[in-house]
Amino acid sequence: MIPDDRILIETDCPYLAPEPHRGTRNDSRNVVYIAEKIAEIRGTDLEEIAKITYENAKSIFRIE
Repeated sequence: MIPDDRILIETDCPYLAPEPHRGTRNDSRNVVYIAEKIAEIRGTDLEEIAKITYENAKSIFRIE
């Protein structure tokens, strides 16, 4: 339901790591699991979600 140009991915608080690391401290290395889940839900691949979210982050933070 969310358009591609509105998706960003971030880590959740340090105390709520995604599966398969639930129960451990969360950090930015785990963001890939969120991207994989988004890809699964949308029926696309991880590379496509990575590209979309990378471009969105560059846009919102005005990175060239």
